[in-house]
Amino acid sequence: MSEDEHRESRFRRMFGRGKPKDKEQPESSKMAASSSPSMVPKAAPARPESPRPVPFAATSFNQQPVPSQAGVGPKSPSQPSLAQSKSAPTSAIPLSGGKAAPAWSPQPSTTSMTQPARIPAAAASEQKPSQKQQTVQESRPEPKPEAPKLKKAPPESRPRPLTPSADEAEEESDEALAERFRFLKNVKVRFPFNGTPIPPSWKVVDRYPVNSPFAYAVIAQSPLLSRRYYLDEVPLTKTEAAIYSYLLDALEAELTVPREQVNPRQYFADQARKILLKYSIRVPAASWSKIIYFAERDLVGFGVLDGIMRDPNIEDLSIDALAKPMFVYHKGYESLETNITISDEEQMDNLITRLSHMAGKHVSTAFPIVQGTLPGRHRLVATFRREVSPQGSTATIRKFREDPLTIIDMLNLNLMDYRVAAYTWYLMQNRATAIVVGATGAGKTTLLNALVTLTRLNTKLVTIEEVQEINIPHLNWTSLVSRESYAATEEKAGEVGLFDLVKAAMRMRPDILCVGEVRGEEAYVLFQAISTGHGGLCTLHADDSASALQRLVSEPMNVPKAFLPFLDLVFVVRRIAVPTPGGGFRAIRRVVALDEVVGAEEVSRSFRWDPRSDTFKPSYDKSPKLERIARDNGINMEDIMKEIDRRSLILRWIQQKGIRNFKELSPILELYVSRPEEVFKTASNELEAKGIAVAEILGEHPTGGPAQ
Repeated sequence: MSEDEHRESRFRRMFGRGKPKDKEQPESSKMAASSSPSMVPKAAPARPESPRPVPFAATSFNQQPVPSQAGVGPKSPSQPSLAQSKSAPTSAIPLSGGKAAPAWSPQPSTTSMTQPARIPAAAASEQKPSQKQQTVQESRPEPKPEAPKLKKAPPESRPRPLTPSADEAEEESDEALAERFRFLKNVKVRFPFNGTPIPPSWKVVDRYPVNSPFAYAVIAQSPLLSRRYYLDEVPLTKTEAAIYSYLLDALEAELTVPREQVNPRQYFADQARKILLKYSIRVPAASWSKIIYFAERDLVGFGVLDGIMRDPNIEDLSIDALAKPMFVYHKGYESLETNITISDEEQMDNLITRLSHMAGKHVSTAFPIVQGTLPGRHRLVATFRREVSPQGSTATIRKFREDPLTIIDMLNLNLMDYRVAAYTWYLMQNRATAIVVGATGAGKTTLLNALVTLTRLNTKLVTIEEVQEINIPHLNWTSLVSRESYAATEEKAGEVGLFDLVKAAMRMRPDILCVGEVRGEEAYVLFQAISTGHGGLCTLHADDSASALQRLVSEPMNVPKAFLPFLDLVFVVRRIAVPTPGGGFRAIRRVVALDEVVGAEEVSRSFRWDPRSDTFKPSYDKSPKLERIARDNGINMEDIMKEIDRRSLILRWIQQKGIRNFKELSPILELYVSRPEEVFKTASNELEAKGIAVAEILGEHPTGGPAQ
């Protein structure tokens, strides 16, 4: 090799100029060299080939999305796509029309493969799909909307108002609801338990709302003239029942106990709306109101008894046995059979357990008897399963009046007349002691509550009961309730009985000590307090004054006979069935006798009830108790008689004004005691203006007579 050739070869090796003529170029280089420059589009500059295509879901919203099937720039017939240039095999998604769509490249997004990914509106308007893509999209049918899955919706896709709005008040058909809530087809549907419907042949005697517009009380009469109490509740459709079942399951799983004191029904309604919001369930307003009514009834209410417990005309409710209809005592129609019958033993046991827990008590086969106070101060007595009741679980609920009956209500019901009420009012303000006797359901506690409202508002009152039933407006009032034992042994550790409470109340310096019902050794302590000058009131199961005094001196009360004269009054109240003009009978309550205790076995009758005329005959002109008050206060009996007449006029004036609530009545009675002449003059003028002869009221005098 010459020196010049050697220099040229060395130069090529150092600077890479030129290539050896004995080596061929690669095929790809030949294709690139032979390709025409016109094949490269002028509209878009050439881009380096990406190692991985970018799908729609992975594109940025600030850039124009590039289809994952397409290459860089507009695709020409001779240019292969990026997906085809990969060596890995590709798959296609079959279409319903029989064709196969180009396969989507792997996407990091969680978007379902069967649904197109979302792109912004601006980017979608600028995107121009190729002719092949348009052909594939036209051949692909419209995808059917999938049923929503029970999982949390992302925040941006949740509906804003989950509580139904007013413009959605129109109720949808059950078919439309079923189409909207197809995801509930696997939910086990549980219809809320309701009573039987009213037979078509029965006549509706009375109908009034108890929880409008969802529950109504109906008094219906059969062709044989027998009457029945129907709780008529709005029904649910099958789809509404499915939503109700799903909502109950979700609430039972996710509902938490609030840390602070809240309204349970309002808290429940708020949590139910949160559940619907969480799972993106939108319910029409008409259906939602029915669903939430039954959900509240069965979770925070009294269940199937909720409508009856809301009825102000019901005094008590009785569940006598399994597979027997419930009975209620109605104020206007007395004892009535209802349309509610529980035949399933498990459902009955669940109801008794629920009521016991609502009363804060435990019930089981080991402790089958429960007594407690339900929310609303209703008194509960129940037995569990067949341990002590062979026919199954039982329950009796005595309803508590939030607005208790007063002395004006006693006058309106003709339980007593004006003179009996005025006589009682005068003695009660002179710290008289009294006992109310009668049978079960005669109205003893109701009358006792009315007597307590006749005392002065500044009187120190202490009431002692097993279950709180007395409700009075006095601010200086202490209420005590007994407590059962916590232990399961005979020692009864932790028990606080009436005897213990009466002893404790003696250290509270009460002016009047009121015991709901005496039946044991607490009667001895009560009479000990009465003998020391304290006022005392109580009730006792007895038929008349003689039997009441006999019970007091017998076991287990053992009140000494020497203590009985410290008792002033005995009210005998009874529930009596009287014939009606149209046939049949109706129940009335009357104070059939008002006696003053003179000795251990001697009483002086002040009033007696005449069943023929339904009036009260007074005979208190020679009352030993009034004579003692006259002697202690230095006045004569005639002044006391005039004062009772004046008070009788005041009570009639209050009744004419329509005032009966204890919060309004007590201040008026207190005002008369403070300014008697001013109140008496006002009452006399208003009664005379209404045409009532005041002179006749004041001119009435009791006629003396022997005690009967």
